[in-house]
Formats: sequence, structure tokens, C-alpha cells
Amino acid sequence: MRRATCNALLSAAIIMVLPVLAIAAESCYQDDTGRIVTRRRPGYIEVPCPSIATPGTQATEPSATVDTGRAPRRQVMPRDLPASVSPIPHPGLVDYVDAVPVPDRWRIVDTLGYGERWWDPYNRNVLKGDRPVHDDWFFNLGVISDTVFELRDVPTPVGGISTQHPGSVDVFAGADQWAAIQNVAAEFVYYKGDTTFKPPDYEFRFTPVLNYNRTEIDGLQAVNVDPREGVTRTDYHIGVQAAFIDKHLRNVSDNYDFDSLRVGIQPFSTDFRGFLFQDNQLGARLFGTRDNNRWQYNLGWFRRLEKDTNSGLNDLSQSLRDDDVIVANLYRQDFPVPGFTSQATVIYNRNREDGEFYYNQNDFIERPASLGREVPRQYDVVYLGYSGDGHIGRLNLSASFYYAMGEESPGVFVAADTDIQAFFAAGELSMDFDWIRPRLSLLFASGDDDPFDDKATGFDAIMENPQFAGADTSYWIRQAVPLIGGGRVALSGRNGVLNSLRSSKDEGQSNFTNPGTILAGLGVDMDVLPTLRVSANANTIYFVETDVIEVARSQAGIDRHVGYDLSASVIWRPLMSQNIVVRASYAMLLAGKGFEALYPDEDPRYFLLNAVFAY
Repeated sequence: MRRATCNALLSAAIIMVLPVLAIAAESCYQDDTGRIVTRRRPGYIEVPCPSIATPGTQATEPSATVDTGRAPRRQVMPRDLPASVSPIPHPGLVDYVDAVPVPDRWRIVDTLGYGERWWDPYNRNVLKGDRPVHDDWFFNLGVISDTVFELRDVPTPVGGISTQHPGSVDVFAGADQWAAIQNVAAEFVYYKGDTTFKPPDYEFRFTPVLNYNRTEIDGLQAVNVDPREGVTRTDYHIGVQAAFIDKHLRNVSDNYDFDSLRVGIQPFSTDFRGFLFQDNQLGARLFGTRDNNRWQYNLGWFRRLEKDTNSGLNDLSQSLRDDDVIVANLYRQDFPVPGFTSQATVIYNRNREDGEFYYNQNDFIERPASLGREVPRQYDVVYLGYSGDGHIGRLNLSASFYYAMGEESPGVFVAADTDIQAFFAAGELSMDFDWIRPRLSLLFASGDDDPFDDKATGFDAIMENPQFAGADTSYWIRQAVPLIGGGRVALSGRNGVLNSLRSSKDEGQSNFTNPGTILAGLGVDMDVLPTLRVSANANTIYFVETDVIEVARSQAGIDRHVGYDLSASVIWRPLMSQNIVVRASYAMLLAGKGFEALYPDEDPRYFLLNAVFAY
């Protein structure tokens, strides 16, 4: 029944279409020679083609009849033709004019009357790469002003040969300090190619940074080894944080998977949170993607630059350090579950600074550190690591694990060579509840329980900059607390979480004879408004071992508990973007028994105000 109905409908459609096709039985057109010809179709009524004027001529009047040997038929005039049969011929080659050039897709907007305002980064702007400066070369200008004002309490040693506090006992002066820091960075990027779907063919990037800093400390010989310099230091420095050439070598798939080579001073981080090596250093890096960006890889070599002591910026006026970092890592997206990225890393740190004594710009010794035997040393360390970042269902997870192995010559406290065997693990769990994200942070870095044996089991990084457990809102991470009895070294470095007993993370060497670190913390981020975020953190900090500290301070019975680190911050973004960011934070350390044994009986704290303006 259904088939019979379909056949009936098909037959009706054919009957309706046939008369229409009969009307278009014949079409007229002009061939390449200018003749008017008739295209006949078999089975249709034959209709003669009228005379049609060619370009530059006049049409001739058609005859009334055509002698065909049969009864004459009426000649069809143009006005009598059906609507479906046009008397106008198809255009020939002579009818075409030269093509009119059309502007590229960036400049088409100019013809529509949309102007540019170079000071406005939110609308069309040639300085922000919205259209090419010439051909397919683009330019992007970025300017950032970063202002910091900081009030802090930090245990400060009494000057070795002079003090402004007569009658001071023990080794401590006043703890009050303040600092004002101004950084202005300009980023110039000149690149070739449309980067909407693929990397640039070439990229040239140059980023100079101007730094001004002023510090006042309540104690002589704290800002400079010369007591005549007083308690205040004012300094400035111009550093180059990026200067590289990036060459797009090739595309390896239709999805623009690629291989690229970058040479020069460039930013690099070995993991998602900056635990091991995050810096702007001179090097060469081959990198790319595969399988529609599911795989990413890096192969790099970096030769470390010296840093300016008071700003932390690169100092190109000094010779390169004899310290190499060779890295290979591989990322896999959606592994082991969708939404989670895994990374495997192998890093080799080769240090050959055993033949020098290096003093910083304030004339304090940096290499070797004023700890133990205080002799120059070298080391070879290989780090094997795994890191992951993403979410598993509703649970956000970021984690890293590293195992360090190698050899240093000589040891920090012994003249013999020592074997390096240390490990590190950290993880942060969080979950979003509407506008609230609570966080749990856990970190463990192994420590050394015997500074006089042939093993160094305290974990240390190459150049850490951890974004973890409150980051620089935390007192312990932000401040460098000096280990007084061990010389001019710090328990943990500025903007560092590891208790590594280094002279500094910027200019010093890694130290694997250290007490280790345990951190456990709770935190919460609350987006109170689209423009306002409030964060709070509470961390408890421990030494893993205390033997190294007891030897360095010649002080027995030091407790493992450092204290409770409490902090809070308010971040305001009035434009709901990163163009204007104002942050205020406050932190204090409730001293544990370990901290009280090392420093005066007080709870140090600090306040920070930071304003960032970006163009």
C-alpha cells in the first residue's frame, strides 16, 4: 500500500514538470566567434533564435517567415519568449573587466569607517596586533607597572663590627623593616603570520624591566657589609627578562601540530606550580605538539645568568654562571582521565662553580654559602619528575613529585664527595561551590639527618617560585628568615617554600644538606564580586630533621615545629580584567617551639600592598 502511494506521487510530479521542461526546449547563446546559435534539446519543440545585437553592432530585424519547405510558422520575437528563456546571451571573455583589488580582512574594517585609538587596548589597535604593520607582520606592545610597598618583621642579625643598638645582647637587632619597589616592564613583540589557528612563522620578543627599590632595616650591616652605608639602601637596575627569536620550523598535521625553535633569554617552568625551575634564562628550546595538541614536548638547554642582588632581575653586565640546566619533558592531555594533564620530566643540573668565590652587590658572600666548611663546590644532579594538573570530576587536583640523585664535590660539612638522594612531593586539592573554592595543600621535601656522612638527603630546587599554599601572601614563603648562627644564609629563601639553607635562590648554589620541609595547609578563595576576591590561608610548617640546624647553630634540642602561618588577601580588579589589579595582604607567623628556639620570642608579621597596571 505504501509503495503504491509513493509511485502515484512520483507519476504526478513527472506530469507536472514535463510542460515546464518543454517551454525551455531551446536556449540561445553567443559562441566565441560572436555567432548566435541555438542549443536544441531532443524531444522538445523547436523555436528559432532571434537576432541579437553583439557588442558594437545593431540587431537586424528578423524575417517574418522561414522557408523550410513546410507551412510557415510564426517567428517568436524576444517579447514573446517565455520568462524562462532569456534573449540575452551568456557573456563572453571580452565582456569581463579587470578585477578590482579587495583590501585584506584587517583593512576592510577601515573602509567601514572604524578608526583606531592607540591608547585603547580594547578596540582595534595596531599596537596590539589587530592588523599588520606591513604584509603579514604584526607588532604587539605591552607595558606593565608593578608597585609594591611592604612592612615586615624579620629577625635581623646584629652587625659583626658595629651596631646602632648599644647594649644589644645575643645576635639579634631590631626586626622592623620596610621596602618600596617599583618595576616598569615593556614588552616588544614583532611576529609574522596569522596566529589564529597556528603559531607565528617568526617571533622576535624583547622585554626590558626598570627596577627602583628602597629598603630600610633596623640594624647596621644588614643592607650592606660596610656599616658606613647605614640602615637604608636605595638602588635601581635595568634587567632584560626576555630577548629571543622564535622560528616556526614546520607543521606536521592538518590541525597545525608543529615544531618550533626558540633561542635567547626566555621564560620557562618545569612544572605547573614552579616547584623546581621557573625563571627567565638564556637558552635554546625545541618544542611542539602532536595529535591535535594532545601531546606537547620541550627539549631545552639553559646557561644561567647572574642576577642583580637587590632587584632579582637578570644582570647582563656580568659573565654567565658555570651552571647548566638541561631539560626534557612531555605533556599528555586528558590522561589518565579527561580534563587532567600529566607531565613527565627529566632535568640535569650541571654546576661547575667550585673554583670561585662570588660576592653580591652588597658585598656579602654568595658562593660558597657561609655554612659548614664554607668552601667552593660543584655538583651534578638529575631530577626525575611527574606532575599533573586538572580536574577529576568536581575535584581539582595539582600535584608534583621529584626524585633527585647525583653527586657533589665536596660536601657542605665534609671534605669527601657525597651522594645526593632526595625526594619531593606536593599536592593541592580543591573543589568549587558556586563562588567559593576551599583548598587543601600538602608538601613534603626530604631532609638530611646526618650532615657528616657521605649522603646528602635534603631536597633542594634549582630556582623555585612556588604558586602554592597562598604563595607570596604567606609569611614563610614571602620572607627570607636568616639563620643567624650559620652565617648569612636563610632558612627559606624569599619567594620560596623549601628550608634549603641557601645564601639566596637567585645567586647561590643548591644545598642538599638541609633540614627538609613539611607543610600542611587549608585555604579558601571567595569571589565575593566579579571584581573582588578574598583569600585566606592557614599553614603549619615543620622541619623534617633538625640535625643540620643544630650543627650550624651549635645548639641542641631544636624542636621540629616552625609555627603556624596565617594570611589573608584582598584582590580588586575594577575592570574585571588583568589591566588593573590591586592587592592588599597581611600575614603573621605564630611561632612554634622550633622558631622560638632560634629567634626572639615574638610572632613576626608583614603587610603588603601591590598595584599592577597593564597596557
